[in-house]
Amino acid sequence: MLNQKINLHMKDLHLTTWKRELCLGAVLLLCLSFVCASGSVLWAAESGTVNTTQAEKLIVTVGKSVVIDSSTPVKRVSLAAPDVADALVLSPRQVYVTGKVPGVTTLTIWSDPDKVSRVFDVEVQPDITRLKANLHELLPGERDVRVTTSNGGITLSGTISSTGNLSQVEAITQAFAPQDKDGKPKITNLLEVGGVQQVMLEVRVSEMSRSLIRKMGINFSVLSQSGNQLGLSLLDNLVRLPSTGAFPADPLTVTDNINGILRFLAGGSTWTVFIDALKDQGLVKVLAEPSLTTLSGRQASFLAGGEYPVPVPQASAGGTLITIQYKPFGVALNFTPTVLSSGKISMLVAPEVSDLDFSRAVALQGYIVPSLTTRRVSTTVELADGQSFAVAGLLRDDVREIVRKYPVLGDIPILGALFRSTNFQRNETELIVIVTPHLVKPVDMTKQTLPTDSFVVPNDFEWYLLGTLEGTEKQPNRTSSSSSSSGPPAPLMKRGGLEGDFGHIMP
Repeated sequence: MLNQKINLHMKDLHLTTWKRELCLGAVLLLCLSFVCASGSVLWAAESGTVNTTQAEKLIVTVGKSVVIDSSTPVKRVSLAAPDVADALVLSPRQVYVTGKVPGVTTLTIWSDPDKVSRVFDVEVQPDITRLKANLHELLPGERDVRVTTSNGGITLSGTISSTGNLSQVEAITQAFAPQDKDGKPKITNLLEVGGVQQVMLEVRVSEMSRSLIRKMGINFSVLSQSGNQLGLSLLDNLVRLPSTGAFPADPLTVTDNINGILRFLAGGSTWTVFIDALKDQGLVKVLAEPSLTTLSGRQASFLAGGEYPVPVPQASAGGTLITIQYKPFGVALNFTPTVLSSGKISMLVAPEVSDLDFSRAVALQGYIVPSLTTRRVSTTVELADGQSFAVAGLLRDDVREIVRKYPVLGDIPILGALFRSTNFQRNETELIVIVTPHLVKPVDMTKQTLPTDSFVVPNDFEWYLLGTLEGTEKQPNRTSSSSSSSGPPAPLMKRGGLEGDFGHIMP
């Protein structure tokens, strides 16, 4: 019995010893695996190189510096472009990088003579911090202007309120922007002017012209009864001698200037008096109201009139060739608006009014070419949306007096009128141009009216019996909001059109 207990105790002892040895072996195996792994990692670190395909990014401002802390001792540093930046080793674990000029370079750091520890892509940017501060100080209301750097230059983006502030932003940025090889500032302007940039110009051109012509001329002829004696006055060429034949067989040639002929017999002689007496008064009214819409900074033009042909002779192999060129006339308008702010507009306006003048026409190879009487204005103004300015004072007063007379005889009082010819002309012209700019946006076409909307075709009764050029249309019945029953039909309502008021007003 005792031997069995001893044997059992020895078996338990052997089993416990075996477990201990097994645990100790597992621990030794784990330690050996860790040592081997550490050795392989150490060998890889000592024998391998750093992957430089993914370099770190480092941004440096011109004139400023950045300190790089290294976890390993720094043995050597290198810059690919020393003219862009400068690197200095302050301590075994610190590198001092300073930006010189805008550009891009590469910084490489070695921890051992043959081992690269870190690689940086260094980008030297212009100093935009002070630029942002100046823009905010000078233009505090422009909060949508963004300033960034791009490719060694300064980029402006966002929205600005007016073109005046846009020019100020560009002027300030030029003082901070770097220059290219040609000495020009490297600025990329992507700013957009906010607000409405379409300008509609309403122009009213009004001209009144008055003319007065007074003429008085007398020619006379005296022919004896025998026909051998003749007296004739040819002042202003009211009458002309015949070109062929012997006088008095052929009569006198009378011109178109004569508007009165008086003939009587006295003392056996025939007296003939040719009179040119005229008083001519004229009145001309010109009114045009063109409206143009264009973008800010773009020119728009308008012409209400026409073109007249002008023959131009040109030399050719077969002789002289006549070509036709067309010259415009009428009411013309050229304007270039610039939106300075949300309520201020600068405009270059050049209206022109011209008409044909056949009194100064030129005859060219059988063609009658009239001249042009032109009134032209060109000015630049600044005003707010909806305000108007008038170009007035374009007055012209021409007086022309011409007196032709025979010496001594024409100076005789009263009777001297028979021996002189007078011509008095006076022209008065006044031109006024009123210009009103508006900042406009596209409108809904369904709310617009046209001049043809008010025209109604007449029916047979209205056309044959009433003789009207336009028909009438019944006004639709109006329903009361308080009662569902409709009232009596409304009477016929005239809607304007050809027989209505002249002119079309935009709503």
